[in-house]
Amino acid sequence: MKILLLCSAFNGLSQRAWLHLRARGHRVAIGIVRDPQEIAAAAAATDPDLIICPFLRRRVPEVVWRRYRTIIIHPGPEGDRGPSALDWAIMDAEPTWGVTALQATGELDGGPIWGTRVFRMPADPPRKSTLYNTEVTDAALSLIGEVAAKAEDPGFTPRRQDHRAGTDRPLVRQADRAFSWGDPAGHILRRIRAADGRPGVHTELARVPVAVFDAHPGHASPGEPGTIAGRRQGALLVRTGDGALWIGHARRLAPEAPGTTVKLPAALALGSSLPGVPQIAGPPSLREVGYRRVGKVGLVHFAFYNGAMSTPQCRRLAAAVRHAAAQDTAVLVLAGGEVYSNGLHLGVIDAHPDPAAEAWRNITAIDDLCREIIGCTGQLVVSALAGDAGAGGVMLALGADKVIARDGVLLNPHYRKMGLYGSEYWTYVLPHRVGDEQAHRLTTHCEPITATEAAEIGLVDHLAGADRTEFAAAALDYATELAAGGRTEALLRRKRATREADEQRRPLDTYRVRELAEMSHDIFDDRHGFANARRAFLTGEPTGPGAPETPHLPAPRLPRMAPVS
Repeated sequence: MKILLLCSAFNGLSQRAWLHLRARGHRVAIGIVRDPQEIAAAAAATDPDLIICPFLRRRVPEVVWRRYRTIIIHPGPEGDRGPSALDWAIMDAEPTWGVTALQATGELDGGPIWGTRVFRMPADPPRKSTLYNTEVTDAALSLIGEVAAKAEDPGFTPRRQDHRAGTDRPLVRQADRAFSWGDPAGHILRRIRAADGRPGVHTELARVPVAVFDAHPGHASPGEPGTIAGRRQGALLVRTGDGALWIGHARRLAPEAPGTTVKLPAALALGSSLPGVPQIAGPPSLREVGYRRVGKVGLVHFAFYNGAMSTPQCRRLAAAVRHAAAQDTAVLVLAGGEVYSNGLHLGVIDAHPDPAAEAWRNITAIDDLCREIIGCTGQLVVSALAGDAGAGGVMLALGADKVIARDGVLLNPHYRKMGLYGSEYWTYVLPHRVGDEQAHRLTTHCEPITATEAAEIGLVDHLAGADRTEFAAAALDYATELAAGGRTEALLRRKRATREADEQRRPLDTYRVRELAEMSHDIFDDRHGFANARRAFLTGEPTGPGAPETPHLPAPRLPRMAPVS
C-alpha cells in the first residue's frame, strides 16, 4: 500500500513506524505537519491508500479523514480520550494502561476501534518520556502492523466505541501539575515525572522561576521545604515536606539572558543564582558513570540524561575507561543507559556565553574519549547498546572491537541534519566496518536504521533479544564468552596487529585532524547552519523527511584507505 505517516516530529516512534512499514513492503511517505493546512497539503500531495498518525499533536481536519482512512495511534487504553493521556496516567498512578488505534472522525479519540493493547504500568513512577519510548512504543508498533494488515483486508470493519464507557480527560495545564515543596516527596516526584521530558513542572528554585525535570528520591537534613540541601555534579537536592528530591535538570522561565531557557543540568541552569551548597553523595539513580568487575570482564556503566554528553561528562567517562583499561581483565564492556549516547550536549553548548568555544571543547573531549576506546589494545572492548544512539554516540560505540545491541534499538549514524561534518574518528571506524560506499550512504541519506539492519551490514556484531530487562545479562554473557577459553589472547594479538597495520598505513591522529578541520568551519564559521539547527532541535521544531531541512551539505569526504580484513 501507499501509506502516509502524519507526525508532529520524526521522533523515535515515527522513525520506527516508518522502518517497520517499509520492511513489510509498503511505500511509506512522511509528513511532518504543524497545522490543519499542512495536514491537508501532505495528504493531497501523497494521495495515500492509508494514513497513520503515530505521533500527531493536531487534529486531522474533516477534509482529510472523510477522503482517506486515517488511523490515530492514541497512547491510552480503549475509552480514554484527550490529548494528555500519559500525563494523567502517571499522575493518577494507573495500574495498567494501553495504546489504541482508532479511526479519525469528528469526535476527538471517539472513532471506531482498529485495535488495542494493554500493559502493566511500572510500580515506580516512570518518566513520561521513558514510558513513551518503551511500553507505549512497543505497543504502538505492534498495533501499526495490525492496522496495515487489516487495511489490506477488504472484509475488515472497525468496531464502534461504546461512548457510555471511558473517560474524557482534558489537556493537562501547569495548574494541574502544580505542587508545593511542602508536599510529600512521592507526590512531587510523580508530578515531575509525568511532565518529563516535556514540558516540565513550573516552580521556583533559589527564587528563580524554573521548569523542573529528572527527579529522583533523596534524603536531606531537616530544613525548610524548597531549600537546596546539596549538589552532586549538575543535580540539586531539594527539601520537601517529608524528605527530599534530587532535581537533575531545569529550564529557566525568565529569559533574562540568551540561551538560558533551554533544559540544562539544574545547577548550570541556576548559574550565579545558586547559593553556596556543598557537594554531597547522590543515590545510585544519579550515578552517571561507574565501574564493576565480574570475573574477567570489566563493566563501565554510563547513563547520561537523554544521551547528551557535555564536556565534563566526556572527561569523566574517559577517566573511567582509562581506569578500566588498566585492570587485569580480558574484556571491557561499555554499557550505556536508557539512551546509549547522542554525542554532543547541545543544550550546554547553546547556553554557554560562547557557544562555539564550548562546542569545540565538547567535540575535543568526546574525541579524547573515543581515542581511549580505539587505543585500548590490552583488552577486547565491547559496546553494549541497550538503548538508541545517534550521531557521535554511534561512532563512539563503533570504536569498540565488538558491538552488541538489543533488538529494537534505533541508530541514526549521521550528523548532517545538525549542520556538522562530524568527528569521533568516524572516518576511521565507520568505513572500517561497512566500507566506503556504505559509510557514504549512511552519513548522507540521514535515515535511521534498526539494530537488525545494522547487524546485516556489519555495524552491529551481535543482536540480543528485545527484552530490556534481560539485556544487561545478555551483554555480560556475551563478554564472558569472549573472555573464556584460550582464544582471548589470539583475538588480542590480531587486534594489536590490525591497529599497528592501520597506524602505519595512516596514523589515527590524521583522521582526527581532518575531521576537526572540517568541524572548525561548521562550529566557528557556522557554514551549514549549526547554530540554527541546534536551536531548532532544542526548542522542538520539527525535523525529518517532509520538514524544513538544514541547508544542503556537500557529501562528507572519506579519506582513501585500504580494505581491512
